[in-house]
Amino acid sequence: MSIAFIDLAAQQRRIKPAIDAAIQKVLAHGGYVMGPEVRVFEARLAEFGKARRALSCANGTDAIALPLMAWEIGPGDAVFCPSFTFTATAEVVPWTGAEPVFVDVLPDTYNLDPGKLEAAIAAIKAEGRLMPKVIVAVDLFGQPADYPKIAEIAQRHSMKLIADSAQGFGCTLDSKHPIHWADVTTTSFFPAKPLGCYGDGGAVLTNDDALWDVMDSLRVHGKAVAGDLIGRSFHHDPKYLNTRIGMNSRLDTIQAAILLEKLTIFADEIDARQTVAARYAEGLAGAVKVPAVIEGGVSVWAQYTVEHDDRDGLAAHLKTQGVPSAAYYPVPMHLQAPYARYPQPGGLPVSEAAADKVIALPMHAYLGADTQNCIIEAVLGYNG
Repeated sequence: MSIAFIDLAAQQRRIKPAIDAAIQKVLAHGGYVMGPEVRVFEARLAEFGKARRALSCANGTDAIALPLMAWEIGPGDAVFCPSFTFTATAEVVPWTGAEPVFVDVLPDTYNLDPGKLEAAIAAIKAEGRLMPKVIVAVDLFGQPADYPKIAEIAQRHSMKLIADSAQGFGCTLDSKHPIHWADVTTTSFFPAKPLGCYGDGGAVLTNDDALWDVMDSLRVHGKAVAGDLIGRSFHHDPKYLNTRIGMNSRLDTIQAAILLEKLTIFADEIDARQTVAARYAEGLAGAVKVPAVIEGGVSVWAQYTVEHDDRDGLAAHLKTQGVPSAAYYPVPMHLQAPYARYPQPGGLPVSEAAADKVIALPMHAYLGADTQNCIIEAVLGYNG
């Protein structure tokens, strides 16, 4: 039996006629960049994520960079984020001239620890070299961070809050999406994500119309937007009037068309992922440390990540059984050479411990019970 880590082909079979038709429609009208499907997708994505506006972009990394640029984050500013996450979360901060400040995570959900965050902000303020400006909370492995506590900290310190939901778009806490607490929610449409396209893509969700306009300018080379033209006379295409230093970060129309079709089944897939996660939790109890979900939270289960003291031994055993696995993230950001010089107040022992133990098992909405039982039996059969 061949077991897929993430079975994109199964999903494609389900909606292939609709996707084929959507792509053909784009090929017929020829609006390959910022075509009509992009605006339709942005509206429907905002509706799904319970935000006023959504702004698509080229990838999930740019999605984090755009609000930082719009807020004019720069030299002397501190952006607080976890280290136990993918590079993109921290990578964008030095682009602006600001510095990432690494904060430890909770040992059960692997998401940002509010207590450690509070201590890190206090330490940076006491040092006086950097000004705390932004918090980036990551919805790691698909579940929401503790937004009520993190948002309260952000508001008390007059800081912006980004919900990095690259892995967790669609997750909820007490039936609310992260945008309920955050200034923006960012996401990625990388193919392996729960809501993924067939290439690269990303988006920013916000309830701030003025912020949306600035980010719209920034994603298209700093083009003039409506607010920039007030009191000015410019009779040419506004893309040739550049009012900001921007970037080229547009979602291709074909990807928007594909995402529109995937969005129609996304809620159903989230429900299916709950069933898969529940089977894992029941079958693996006692053999490994199964994931904990924050109280009131619904994860989209981008990964099903367990802990084992002999992670590498288990991975090798699973490979012999034809079961793929993955280690996220074996070297936390603060231990990697480009990032080691940035602040990490109090250290990050939880992140470092988790990096040696976590292992992700196959996870997707189309993982059948028989295949999943084979995976569970393979895990239970490891005697290392």
